[in-house]
Amino acid sequence: MYTIRMMNCAFFAHHGVFDEEEKLGQRFYVDAVLTVDAGNALEEDSIEGTVHYGVAFQLIEKIVTGKRRYLIETLALDIAKALSEHFKQIRRAEITVRKPHAPVAGVLDFVEVVVVHEP
Repeated sequence: MYTIRMMNCAFFAHHGVFDEEEKLGQRFYVDAVLTVDAGNALEEDSIEGTVHYGVAFQLIEKIVTGKRRYLIETLALDIAKALSEHFKQIRRAEITVRKPHAPVAGVLDFVEVVVVHEP
């Protein structure tokens, strides 16, 4: 096993409960910490047997910039499931989604959720 960490991937999207969030949109940040079964990929130095993080980034981007989710928890779970489905070597996907401009009556840096998916 080994771990791939993709940190602070940034995308502009329109998630949230309020109509203004859908209308205006905002930047969302995603971290993906993937525990991967190495198989023979590391010994063979083979990209085919591992998680290609360029492809993983594109998959995350497609999900985040795609259909609106009301909950960032749902967004994180959808990312985890999609990555695990695409890359069968993933044994654990820990996805963090940060929303810097959460509509709360107060000052905060961001709201973040972490979802762990073990296919």
